[in-house]
Amino acid sequence: MTAMEASLVDWRLRVADLYAAVRADADHDRAHARWRSGRDELFRTHPQSPLPARDPLRETGLPYWPYDTDWRLVVPVVAAEDDERVLDTGDDGSLVMRRVGRATLPEGEGLDVWRMHQYAGGLFVPIKDGTSGRESYGAGRYVLDTAKGSWLGGTDDELVLDLNFAYHPSCRYDDRWRCPLAAPGNTIGSSVTAGERLS
Repeated sequence: MTAMEASLVDWRLRVADLYAAVRADADHDRAHARWRSGRDELFRTHPQSPLPARDPLRETGLPYWPYDTDWRLVVPVVAAEDDERVLDTGDDGSLVMRRVGRATLPEGEGLDVWRMHQYAGGLFVPIKDGTSGRESYGAGRYVLDTAKGSWLGGTDDELVLDLNFAYHPSCRYDDRWRCPLAAPGNTIGSSVTAGERLS
């Protein structure tokens, strides 16, 4: 195993530990502050940081909207018509995503829930919203990516989607990364003023 491979394992373990700490804390605002602090430390110091070496975000930390409990949602998930997408992920080859459900948001809009077929079988929920391209990354953010540990809870028929934890994919910071992005079923018209932002 190379040092790079070992550091990737370490990165994923640390991210999973951050989400475990969030799930264990009943004070959502405090848990979010811990998550932000932990992410800033990883992005500043870890060899797997997606930030280029001299990126000013290493010093300032990543910008977010203030935590707002109104954006912490427990939403029903219903079966969705089968769909499959094959995404080019650069050096990693291609990634097959299969839609396994649809989460209904309180305003009536919805988000497709995807299963990463060969990527540890993880669930994946990206979002592109009214802030995309202006206040957040134009290609969208990630709300849930369980292959990377970002699980906040749920059951067979509902998910915790705390949009305060929406974060930019690695490709937002550096072109060397290739990321699966939000499909049309993960695009909503309303503005989600929660989670990571551009500035």
